[in-house]
Parts: sequence; C-alpha cells; structure tokens
Amino acid sequence: MAEPAVTFLLENVQKMMVDQIDLISGYEGELKQLQNDLELMTAFLEESANVREKGKVYRQFEKQIREVVYKAEDTIDDCLRQAAAEKLSRFGKLNPKRVDLAKRVRTLREKEVLPVFSEARAGFASLPIFNASAATAQSSRTDDKKIPPLREDNVVGFDEEADTLIRTLTEESEMLKVISIIGMSGLGKTTLAWKIYKDKRIQYQFPTVIWVYVSQEFNMKEVFLTILKKSNQKDRSGFTEYQLAQEVRSFLEKQKFLLFMDDVWTPEAWEQIKAALPETNKSGKVLITSRDEKVARRAGVKEPHKLGFLDVTQSWKLLQLEVWGKEDECPNELKVIGKDIAQQCGGVPLAIVVIGGILREKFGNVKDEWKKVSTSVTSYLNYHDKEKRTENIILLSYNMLPHDLRDCFLYLGMFPEDYEIPAWKLTRLWIAEGFIQRRPGKSLEEVAQENLVDLVARNLVMVDKTNARGEVKACRVHDMIHEFCRSQSAFAKQNIFQEVKKSKERDFDPPLYEISNSRRLCIHSYVVDFLRKKPKGPYVRSFLCFSKEAVVLQPDYNSSIPDAFSLVRVLDVNPIKFSKFPAKITQLIHLSYIALSGDEFKALPDPVSKLWNLQTIKIDTLSRTFDVKADIWKMMHLRHFKTKAAIVLVNMEGRGKGGENLQTLSRLSADSCTEDVFNRAPNLKNLGIRGNLSKLSDTTCLAKLDLLQKLKLVYDIFPDPISQNGLRALPSPEKFPANLTTLTLSSTYLEWKHMATLGQLRSLEVVKLKEYAFMGKHWEAVDGGFPCLEVLHIARTDLVFWTASGSDPFPRLKCLQLNNCEKLEDVPLSVLEKSLEVLTIERVTKSVVKLATEMEEKKKQEMPSPHTSKRGTGFKLIIAPGDGR
Repeated sequence: MAEPAVTFLLENVQKMMVDQIDLISGYEGELKQLQNDLELMTAFLEESANVREKGKVYRQFEKQIREVVYKAEDTIDDCLRQAAAEKLSRFGKLNPKRVDLAKRVRTLREKEVLPVFSEARAGFASLPIFNASAATAQSSRTDDKKIPPLREDNVVGFDEEADTLIRTLTEESEMLKVISIIGMSGLGKTTLAWKIYKDKRIQYQFPTVIWVYVSQEFNMKEVFLTILKKSNQKDRSGFTEYQLAQEVRSFLEKQKFLLFMDDVWTPEAWEQIKAALPETNKSGKVLITSRDEKVARRAGVKEPHKLGFLDVTQSWKLLQLEVWGKEDECPNELKVIGKDIAQQCGGVPLAIVVIGGILREKFGNVKDEWKKVSTSVTSYLNYHDKEKRTENIILLSYNMLPHDLRDCFLYLGMFPEDYEIPAWKLTRLWIAEGFIQRRPGKSLEEVAQENLVDLVARNLVMVDKTNARGEVKACRVHDMIHEFCRSQSAFAKQNIFQEVKKSKERDFDPPLYEISNSRRLCIHSYVVDFLRKKPKGPYVRSFLCFSKEAVVLQPDYNSSIPDAFSLVRVLDVNPIKFSKFPAKITQLIHLSYIALSGDEFKALPDPVSKLWNLQTIKIDTLSRTFDVKADIWKMMHLRHFKTKAAIVLVNMEGRGKGGENLQTLSRLSADSCTEDVFNRAPNLKNLGIRGNLSKLSDTTCLAKLDLLQKLKLVYDIFPDPISQNGLRALPSPEKFPANLTTLTLSSTYLEWKHMATLGQLRSLEVVKLKEYAFMGKHWEAVDGGFPCLEVLHIARTDLVFWTASGSDPFPRLKCLQLNNCEKLEDVPLSVLEKSLEVLTIERVTKSVVKLATEMEEKKKQEMPSPHTSKRGTGFKLIIAPGDGR
C-alpha cells in the first residue's frame, strides 16, 4: 500500500524539523512545502482507499506513488547523512556547497512528486466507486478484537486416520520404524501429525517425543540441534555436522522415542537425516510429512499414508467450526450460501480455514456480506488445479485486508519458512518499518499487537505460543501463505522486500548488482559469503538475517554491513556473531531498530547517542554486565532496550528527556536502580533487574513507576555462589509498583514464607517462579492473599510438600504450570480445582501425575453430559511426554 509509505515519510519529515534543526537550518521552507504535499496526498489516499475499486490500474498508481515517496525519502536521508558526516569532519561546521538540501528537495518536488501526485489524483478520480456498505465492510476494524481460541479441536476428518497411525506407531517392531503422511500443500499433513503429537496415548508410550520443522531450505545442523535439545543443556553450537550426527545417534539409540520430521521436501534431505538415526533401536519411531511420495519410498515406507480431500459434509463442518467455533450455530438464511462456499474450496482444509477467516470478519452484515464473499470466491476459483485454487483464496483474503494490514502481512515472508516468529520482535519491526499507523488513545505497540491479532483472526497467521495472559507470544505462517508473501513482495510487484539466496549455479539470486533496487533485504544462509562480496545497497533501508545457525564474522568484515547499507533503518542480524561492537554502526544515523550479537560485547559506545531516530536496541552477549556509555537520555525516540546482561548506566550527566518514551528496560543493573533513573524514565511498562537485589529493599524508587506492568528480578552476586547466599527477603509490598500485573523471580533462593509478601501485591495476575526462586521442602499457602492471581508458574525447586491451610488461598487461579519439580509429592489440587482451568506438568513425580489425572476425571464427571461442550470439558490437563508413564 502507498498510504503507509506516505504517512511514514510525513512523520519523519515532521520529526526531522524538530530533532535535526541544526542539520536542516535554512532549508525549512522547502521541507514545509513537501510536508504540505504529503499531508494532502495522505488525506486523498485515505479517502480513495475507502471508495475506489482496487483493480490493476489502482495498484499501478499505488506503486508509482510508493516509488516516488521512496525516492523523496532517500534524497532527504542521503542529504542528512552527508550533512552529519560533514559536520563531524569539520568539527561542527557545515559546508553549504556540499549539501544543498533545499535545491534537491525543490527539484524532487517539482519534477517528480507533484507530477506523480497530480496524475494519481486524476487517475483515481476516473476509477469506479465501491458500494458504500461494501467499502465500509472491507476497511472495518475491531479495536477490541481478541485472539480466537486455539483451534486444536477443529480437526475435521482426521479422527480415524489419527487412530490408524497411532496404532501403527505403538506396535512393536524389529528395528527403527518409519511411517509417513503424504499429500499436497494445504491438505493438513502438519495438522494431522500435530494431532498425533498431542495425543495422550503417544505421550504415555514414548518418554521422548521430538518435533522438528524441516522445510524446503532446511539446515542439517539446526535439525540435529533441535533433536538434541531433549538430551541436556550442553553447548554444541561449535560442533561440526558430523559431530552433531554422532551425538544424535548416541542420544536416540538409548531412548524409546518418537521423532516427527515435518515437511521433508526431497529424498536427499531424508538421506541426510537418516544417517544420524539408530536403525537398530526397535523402540524408536519416526513420522515424516512430505508432499513427495518419493521421500516415503526412500525412507522404506511400503504404504505411505496418503491424505485425501475433505468431502462436502466435512468441508461444511470445518467451515462452521472456523466461523462460529462449533457446529449447528449457522443461521438458517446462511446455510445454503455457506455450504456452497465450502464446496467451492475443493475439499482443501487450508482454503476452507482462510475463507472461514474472511467470513468471521464479515459476519456483522450477515447475508449480504456472505453473498459478496461467495461471488468473490467464484471469480477467484476458475482453476481445476486445487493447489492453484488455494493460492487464489489466499489472494482473495489478501485483497480483503484493510489497507494498513497488507504490508504487515506481506512482511511475514521476510522470515524463513516454518520459522517461529517471536511476536515481540515482529511488532517492533513493523513499527520501525513504518507499517503501524497511529490511532487515537493507543500506543504504536498496542496497534501493532492488534494488527497481529487481526491476522490471526483472519486465519492468515497461526499462533505457535501464547504467554501467561493468553496473548500471542510466537506465531508461524503456513508454507503456502509464506510463498504468497514472498512472491507478492518481490521488486517486480510491490518491492516490499527481497530475499537473497544462492542459486543452483552457486551465484547469488538476485545478482549483487540488482540489490540496489531493493528496499529491504533478508538473507538466511551463506551470510559470510554474501558479505565477502562487498555488496552495495545505497538505498536498502532494512537488512535482516535469520540464519538458523550462528554466523561468526571475522574482524576484517566488522564494518561490512555499514559499508554496504549507508541508509539502513532496520538492522536485525542477531545470528551474526561480531568479535567486537562494530564502530561504523554509529554512522548509520537513520537506524530505528538494531539487534546485534557478540559474545564479548561489554559496552554500548558513546557515539550511539547520535542515532537520533533509534527506537529499539536489542543486544545479545555472554557478558554479565553491559556498560551503557551512550547518553540514552538524549535519544528522544528510544522505546525499548533489551539484553540479558546487567545494564550499567555509566553516563548520567546528560539532562535530555529521552527517557520519557522508554517503555522497556531489561535487564537493568540493581546498582543503577536509583530515583534519578526512574524519574527520567517514568513511563516504563516492562522492567528487568539483574544483580544484588537486596539493594532494592533500601529504596522506594520502584513504587514510583505507576505504569509498570511487568517486572523480572534476577539475583546475581557473582562471584559469590547464590545457592549458599540466597536473597534473604523481598522488598516490602509498598515498595513494589502499585499496578504491577506480572512478576518473575529467578535464582533468588528465597524461603517459602516470603510468598506472603507477593500475596499482598493486590494487582498481581501472573507470577513466575523460575530457577530456584524459592527453596525449602514445605510451602503452606494461606487465605487472604493473591486476590487477582490467575497464572502461577513454578519451575525448578526442591519443594516436596505444597499444602494449603485455608479454603481459598488462590481464589482466581486459572492456570498452574509445574516444571522440573522433581521432588514434589503433594499439591493442594482439591483446593485449587475450584477455579483451575489449565494444569501443565513436566518432569514431576508420579504422585503429582496421579493427583492431576484424578482431578481431570473428577472435572469430567462434574460436567452435565447433555450440555457438554464439543470443545472440551472446561478443564485441560497437559502432561509432557514421558511423565504420564
């Protein structure tokens, strides 16, 4: 869409006229005129988007506008970059002959911007007008939309197939057994495999159950490392592929295991995986999903399980589940239309799911809207090829997206296929890219989160993980949707991004000389080879790398990225391990998002203070502390600063107001937790603290953070051993922020009696006790505390007996998660069961498993059978593989 690009440039010009007055002095007049042009075009595009038909001509005008806006942005930013460099080299004095911003902006406006805008206005005016109600429906948004329930139960037509495959998997065999699920994309291979993976019969039979996403461009080392995550926490990042294969074989040959290999593309890929599997382990099983029957044959599977298409009845059932969450809820006037739509999807589950997302959004106007969808489906499905039909249903759903969602959706293709996309990263990237438009009364982060929830609700994005509050924590996209995003984003179409790959001829695709045409680049393999070629992308604004293995960059190439992309705005290269902080990064004055990794990173240098537009800083380092020499109080747009090291704020002399926009600061050194710091950053919402936490008991500075919602406390008194010098007490309740909703404690080694302090924090909804947060054999929970607590997570403790002296110590507890509580014998489930909805247990004793299963049976019996929901009993017990034995 052109409108977000115009709006983003407009906002940048407005910010520049405030923040960079020293660099643009004397040129304000021309920039003000450009600002007026952009404001008029923004208003015009908003109006046209709601009333004009968006056919081929409309999209062509959009592309022209986007390209001229990009050119204007590049011109201005290049002038600013030159001006900043000139100022630095001439000790603060500008040379007006070198950088004539006014002249370049005037020429750009008169010869390109105004002609394109005028042509577009005339062209849009000649386009047909939408029906008003249709236009409103297409662009409508629901501000308070919630994540739809995870539709694990909406698996239609797979019950018998799952039972058959489970019987096969649990049969005895003479050697390693491999079975396969084969079918075209969109038929539900992964869905069926996941249904089997989650089945309690499988979890009971196999102590070790492993899921691996393979995908088309798989990385063998990553596959092996994923398998080995189940063995121990040993660091194998430096192992060769051969060494990892030996480790995998050694681990699996001792296990009764079930290995799921999802989306294996070629027989050759299977041969590489097979080499590490212990063929003589008759207790081991492997389940493969693939589009290619040759993969199954190569794996020695005589009769692959071939998925077919859903019949008409199954298709209609699935569509109902996607729209209403249950069967028999469809109004009578919609049944004929609905069944027709379901039939047109050709029995392909993915097509039905995507259409279900459209219909759920259109439900407000009922019959008329459903008719329009039915007509659109008919026009998009003039193909006998069912895979092509599914692609066109995805295109239909894309064309029905509100204009401000389209770039957000296509951007998902930047990530590798089958990649687990962290929601926090995704939404911050959207903001930095300029895709998120402001809405009254909401932060950019809230709008970005709503956009993600909207894409989930439309079934274009799959929720992979949720956090304790039920919000999206990680997501994925189906491989067909991923391919759609990549193809639509290419330079020839919309120039959203370009993936750099190596071709079969071992050359880069696209060729390096063409990357200057790309707006955004992503690369996921052969990263060092690419940088050694010294690419040049003077107008590349984003460079992202999501390699599945760490990329060690030699010191000689430390400046290769800044040298290649001088105007880059978004830089996420976390897999690349820098030997030292790349000094030239500080010359990239337009950076708004930066994610860097270096095991030896120890400080954020002072010149970073000059990155005036920086919004997000994310640093990965093995250092325990991280000195921030930069003056973050000068960085007016900084919103998020994250690292696992303890942030030591060295520079506290500056008096800027940059801290007022800071929302995330994690993890701050306990020594830097002062009244001065929190007075400068009063709007923090997410705070992590690492260090000697006992110092927090002597200050009330935390209590002043009225907006703080999430707090994580990590006890670290290195070099002293924390196990022998645990935290003696928590700060008193009045020293905590009044509106705190989520609290995480890690490595604090507190006595259980101090849980009473947490119980007095009246706003707490989520408590996570990790890595020996509390120690001691007995914890007696008492009434009167935790009035709002809904989620309790206990991980790694030596607790043996958890009892309750009252009748209701956790009156609103809905979710309880117990991990690595390997000594725990007693849990007061009889008290907790009143409100408990989800119980998750992993690596616990048999007695806890017994208590949990008894509670589950009791909950089932309490449900009146005539009214039992088809979606479950209202209580969910999740037992990790192996714990149910």
